[in-house]
Amino acid sequence: MQRVIVGTAGHIDHGKTRLVEALTGTDCDRWAEEKRRGITIDIGFAHIVEDDLQIGFVDVPGHEKFLHNALAGLGGISVVLLVVAADEGVKPQTREHLAVCDLLAIPAAVVALTKTDLVSPERLAQTREEVTQLLAPTRFAESALLPVSAVTGDGVGELRSTLVELGRKHAQQLDERRPLRLPIDRVFLIKGRGLVVTGTLAAGRITVGDELVVDRLTDRVRVRGIQVHGEDREQAAAGERVALQLAGIEAEALARGMQLRQPGESPAGNRWAAELQLLSDAPRALRGSIAVRLHLYSAEVLGKLRPLAGPIDPGSSGPVEIKLAEEIAAVRGDRFVIRRPSPAMTIAGGRVLDPRWRRRKVAELETALTALGGDESDALALWIAEAGEGGATCSRLAVRLGWTESACLGLLEGLASEQKALRVSASGRDERWLTPSALRRIEERARRVLAEYFTANRLKESMPRAEAVASILPGRAAELATAHFQWLAQRKVLTIAGDQIRQPGRGADLTGVESKLAQQILAAYEAAGLKPPAPSEVRAALGAKARILDGIVKYLLEQKKLARLPGDLFIAVKAVENLRCDLETSSLDRLTIGDFKQRYDLSRKWAIPLLEHLDSIGATRRLDNERQIIRRQSDLPQEPEDDR
Repeated sequence: MQRVIVGTAGHIDHGKTRLVEALTGTDCDRWAEEKRRGITIDIGFAHIVEDDLQIGFVDVPGHEKFLHNALAGLGGISVVLLVVAADEGVKPQTREHLAVCDLLAIPAAVVALTKTDLVSPERLAQTREEVTQLLAPTRFAESALLPVSAVTGDGVGELRSTLVELGRKHAQQLDERRPLRLPIDRVFLIKGRGLVVTGTLAAGRITVGDELVVDRLTDRVRVRGIQVHGEDREQAAAGERVALQLAGIEAEALARGMQLRQPGESPAGNRWAAELQLLSDAPRALRGSIAVRLHLYSAEVLGKLRPLAGPIDPGSSGPVEIKLAEEIAAVRGDRFVIRRPSPAMTIAGGRVLDPRWRRRKVAELETALTALGGDESDALALWIAEAGEGGATCSRLAVRLGWTESACLGLLEGLASEQKALRVSASGRDERWLTPSALRRIEERARRVLAEYFTANRLKESMPRAEAVASILPGRAAELATAHFQWLAQRKVLTIAGDQIRQPGRGADLTGVESKLAQQILAAYEAAGLKPPAPSEVRAALGAKARILDGIVKYLLEQKKLARLPGDLFIAVKAVENLRCDLETSSLDRLTIGDFKQRYDLSRKWAIPLLEHLDSIGATRRLDNERQIIRRQSDLPQEPEDDR
């Protein structure tokens, strides 16, 4: 079945509610106060079905005092039914409601000239001309103007036929690219059913049993039941008025303006970039930051608005930044209305370009706005570039765009085919998308970091991987270290050796003087055996400079000719190997610290670090207060061969 939502618009007491009742048989005024005062205060609902077309009506209040309620109802409609009383003609709320509908880019309109039973043909013609002039500068200039009387029924049939025709033409099409989204416009409790929320389904499908989330809340809610215009359903689709019976949350936690959506990344944000249209009757040009009240679907929030590319004159448009007092859910392409808080009046409206805008330097601003003014692929390319070397996930990009991940992935693959984006895998995380320029920056930084490191550490053969990650891949880029280093290795920028990073073709070569000094240092440590000297003692004995000696000691450590013990002590690897061989060939199976000290005539200063080092290389294993000697496989007695 085709679906369309029609919203009324017009001045108070011009007959909107009475006309909807004449069309549908439903009185949309449900409050006792509305009955008593004879005016509509909040949005009301009705519907008709014509063959395979379901038309839902949202009846909005016409009093200026309740315009915020009217805006909550006009956000999700496809056809506007502008109601103008023939005896009064165009009034202030006629103009403001029409301006709102124009700003929201509602696709179509039909004008009902009501109360024709009260006026002469001349007065009706006068009102028709007045309305024609009002519509002329708007997108609704070619809309039909139909005289009608809800009292006598004259013209009601023709109006209904026109609405059906427009409804078929502008029926809501389910966009499979867009995920479920339901702006809430009412929250209430029904005896026997529990918590119920209503709204116009802006996108996607909803099914009984679905688990959903509400923006700004962490609780998940379950859909226990669905009604569409009073009919129980198992599923509803975009463009339908729905009432959902929910479980898992209290009514006090929900309010008009919140949105129900599928679990996942939240589209909520409080700083937007947008394309703004300033009304021609706005009191002044927009030059600096001003306080505003923003309306998006059923949400209403205060904020600040400022132009991004120079002043915006009345009747003109331009890019703006909107900083909201609180986060609300928005995606690229959403339409909104801007009102001045005091004195209250509608001054502008527009379209969200980026719901997670971040301020940019002047030099970057023009490029960013140009990209955002393009299509979805242009916006994605900008957001990927903005994510830098850490990259952007498809899920985060999809939410910002307002598309499903699968639909967004299709756009990303298109950017990849044009070499505008690259896919990089992150271990244990979602894959990321980066720009080629981000990878070039990483390559340039890697070359510079490695060059500087090995210039400062000329005798080192490698750089610890953790240090390389911290220096080359700052921030979220470190999460992609494995992929980035593999790519840098393919580019021959570096080589990977376990937890060490090296420069291709680089060797740590000693000069003649350094080679002689290295031999002297190693000889001193090997001669000292298990009681090696401190580096300061070696330096004093050889008359070497501290920086040169430290560099050669590090070189000997990398060459595995010296070993570092706990406590920053050094010992010749040959001495450790001799110690291990002695233990393996001894008759001992276990020994205590005291046994070890006595056997090798060691103080505790050397005994404890040596035993811990032996543990670390697998020569011994600590068992409470003893060490078990671990003999290497080649030293174990061999089983005799079977001669049979």
